[in-house]
Amino acid sequence: MPDSTPVTSPTVLIAGAGIGGLIMAILFEKAGIEYKIFERHDRIATQGSATALSFNVMPVMEQLGLLEELKGISNILDGTTIFKEDMEVIREIRLRNNKRLTGYDSLVTSRPDFQALLLSRVPKEKIHMSKKIVSLSQSEESVTITCEDGSAYTGDILVGADGTQSTVRKLLYQQLEMQGIQAKIEQEDPKVEYMSVMGTTGPLSPSNYEGLDDSVSHCDTIISEERGVTWRYFTIPNNRICWRIDYQSSTMDKKYSQGWTNAEYNTFETQALPEEWRKNKLAIMGDLGSLFDATPYENISKVVLEEKVYETWTHGRTVLIGDALNAILDAVVLTNSLYEMPTTNHKNITKAFEEFYAERYPTVKRELTPTQQMTTVLAAKTWLDSAGRYLLLKTYPKYFKEKSEEYIQSYRPQALFLPRIETKGEIPLTPQRPSKKYTAQAKAQLAAQSATAI
Repeated sequence: MPDSTPVTSPTVLIAGAGIGGLIMAILFEKAGIEYKIFERHDRIATQGSATALSFNVMPVMEQLGLLEELKGISNILDGTTIFKEDMEVIREIRLRNNKRLTGYDSLVTSRPDFQALLLSRVPKEKIHMSKKIVSLSQSEESVTITCEDGSAYTGDILVGADGTQSTVRKLLYQQLEMQGIQAKIEQEDPKVEYMSVMGTTGPLSPSNYEGLDDSVSHCDTIISEERGVTWRYFTIPNNRICWRIDYQSSTMDKKYSQGWTNAEYNTFETQALPEEWRKNKLAIMGDLGSLFDATPYENISKVVLEEKVYETWTHGRTVLIGDALNAILDAVVLTNSLYEMPTTNHKNITKAFEEFYAERYPTVKRELTPTQQMTTVLAAKTWLDSAGRYLLLKTYPKYFKEKSEEYIQSYRPQALFLPRIETKGEIPLTPQRPSKKYTAQAKAQLAAQSATAI
């Protein structure tokens, strides 16, 4: 069926050409919604490590015609093994039942490869580079962004898809504060920060790393005897390894942590890391030092991991979406809501934002607690944290199985303006409210075809 266009299509400004912004653009292309992307850098970032894509996003990947190409740049992810530093196995977690239950494998690829795939589906003229947003203003009728170079752009809606350290979110919250409105943020311990250094190597020799050329990813996590340090890696196609080191920074030497707090996928010199980290072993042979040396400088980045949920996602004509996997799910649900709008007046936009928030926020919040638990388990520093690590990992398989099955059954959203992907596994797809607009257009098209045949 041809792409469907809303009765009155909004013009949407998208901040950020990362995973969220690009997925949003591809969905808008299919929905017939006008948009422009504004990326603050002069080129699309090549930094980042692994991107794991679960069965939850596979139906929409199939709807968008991305699934087969995604498989070509990914390895199958069927589980993970957690080790002590001496390579004693703490726990194995297997995901092999997922394909039987859902019809899809979980996949892992590199973030740059995934972004390149998405970028190939977005018209170049829709992406404006070197557009760092420095201010935003909005009224009942429109929203306007101003960039560092003095240029300004006006649209009906602004989508903040600019990552964990979102400039749009900061500007929106400043606007709320000026209006006497307190933005709501939920977090655990603001004094504790978890930081990561990550990268993707170039091609390596399979003789130096066990299982490197397997089609199933070797996904291992190693917990250091030095409390607070954890490293993990995924093998991906073309004999490459995505690696990542997580560190709890509360007692981190300032010469290593300086500058991380405001970082978001900024390039990083591995020489700035503690020298002893290079000797940390991998379960597939080799050590972290060998991965550092095989990773181009431009492929290495540093981030601060956020252990909080921003409860305020919308205000006026501005809406925020998440990053990585959450960005994909956010983008699907938000586009569904915008597609249904009959006009772009303030009332309809507010209603669309409320529907988006009502569906996505409870799911994101539900996922926060398990994420916080696992972050504490894998990168904890105190003896009490270490005891909790043992207890949680011992009971994790049952917990994971229950949580996984609940998530499978409860959430796999699809684009309502595209032909629906039918159930492939044993567990039925989650019912979604059908699109009245898409149904009406399908009926009109069918009637037109019948009339032509007569």
